[in-house]
Amino acid sequence: MEANHDVGSREAEIGSRLNSRTMNNIWLRIRFPLLGAGMLCLLAGVYAGLLRAGIEIPVPAQNLAASHGALMIGGFLGTVIGLERAVALGAPWGYAAPALAGFGTLLYLAGVEAGAAAVTLSSVLLVSMYGVVLRRQLSFFNAVMALGAAAWMAGNIYWLRGYPFPDFVLWWALFVVLTIAGERLELSRFLQHPPRISILFAIFAATAIAGVFAAAGGAVWGNRLTGAGFILLSLWLLMYDVARRTVKQEGLTRFVAVCLLAGYVWLAMAGAMLAGGTGLAPGYQYDALLHSLFLGFAFSMIFGHAPIIFPAVLNLAVPFRPVFYLHVAVLHISLLMRVGGDHAMNDSLRAAGAALNGAALLIFLINTALSVRAGLISRRPAPAARAGGA
Repeated sequence: MEANHDVGSREAEIGSRLNSRTMNNIWLRIRFPLLGAGMLCLLAGVYAGLLRAGIEIPVPAQNLAASHGALMIGGFLGTVIGLERAVALGAPWGYAAPALAGFGTLLYLAGVEAGAAAVTLSSVLLVSMYGVVLRRQLSFFNAVMALGAAAWMAGNIYWLRGYPFPDFVLWWALFVVLTIAGERLELSRFLQHPPRISILFAIFAATAIAGVFAAAGGAVWGNRLTGAGFILLSLWLLMYDVARRTVKQEGLTRFVAVCLLAGYVWLAMAGAMLAGGTGLAPGYQYDALLHSLFLGFAFSMIFGHAPIIFPAVLNLAVPFRPVFYLHVAVLHISLLMRVGGDHAMNDSLRAAGAALNGAALLIFLINTALSVRAGLISRRPAPAARAGGA
């Protein structure tokens, strides 16, 4: 009887493992269409950006150009960040956040009013995920990222209520900055900085947050304070992030560090524009400000982290190749052209920079896809040798 009991327990354990593997495979397969929706938003956002830059191309959807910000922030970044958080959380309900962000934005682009509500609900779920994370591990860096998610939710509420984009764009900016800065703060623990370094980070982040709240309340100095906070955070990252040391290494480690450090410079430039009095009224300076932040800073982070995030989220290897530096170089050179064109009020230079911005993102997708393909080929088992032959 005891032997039968042991066998039954063992069978139950094996069955539990098989069920767990089956569920893992199911959720792994779900991640692909979710990321696919985010990539569709990215491609649509690039196309919309070209329209907004004045490049004469066909207009497939009437509201495409006006949806540029929603496609890039909610549709792409919201989906990618939500998916990464859902995988880390390990709870099935977490996958609703990236699904609502990606597909909700696509619905909004198609003219379905409920799309904006879906994206707003996605941000609510992201905040809820961070709430669970904070209950599991109450830490400063998780709190910073949770505040970033709350900022995205606040911006989405403004968006849902029909406010013009400039009225809430700083909330979305805060979402990007605090999410990325919080992740880097987490990694900085390995450097064992003294407590005063974390206190400095808290003061700098609080400066940016206070500035966004002040601007939302109508204070004319709110934008300047936000810009000062962004400058201070960029300086903190340049001085205390681990990238400052890892840039001296080789391969993927150096590549990631180069992307990060370049992004911090763009964050400082965006902060300087805000602190220097650049307003949020649509125009040349506004274009330079937003693309320094959302393209120069945010996409530098994405380029650097993609070879790390893709394997973690999709279980697909993304082997590093030196050609990755191509999309990074095109991004920064084209952004310098665009920002220079904005400041010089040179429409031709601005449009050329915008076109190359889009090319950089396409090269990034192509390089990543080719690297994934190379990784899949390398994982295939070698063909069995023929009997008696070479």
